[in-house]
Amino acid sequence: MSTSIKVTDATKSRLEELQAEIRLETGRNVTQQELLERIVTDSYESKDELIDSFRDEFEPLSEEEIDRWLSGSTDWGVETTEDEIDDVLYGE
Repeated sequence: MSTSIKVTDATKSRLEELQAEIRLETGRNVTQQELLERIVTDSYESKDELIDSFRDEFEPLSEEEIDRWLSGSTDWGVETTEDEIDDVLYGE
């Protein structure tokens, strides 16, 4: 069941700012209804905590998966400086 509520222009603007910030930080679009429900029903100590609540759960790799990933790395015996890496990455 959905009920309409009236909010001031300032409140509507703030909700839109929070929506945009959540989209930037998490890559996820949320409706103003989702945002209001989360604000009203859950308690958050900070805005960052509220934004983090919209992040997808992250499942870290297991030790076995990390070892398998790193096993593909080899030492070529060539020293590379930070400047050389910057040149390749940033064209500096």
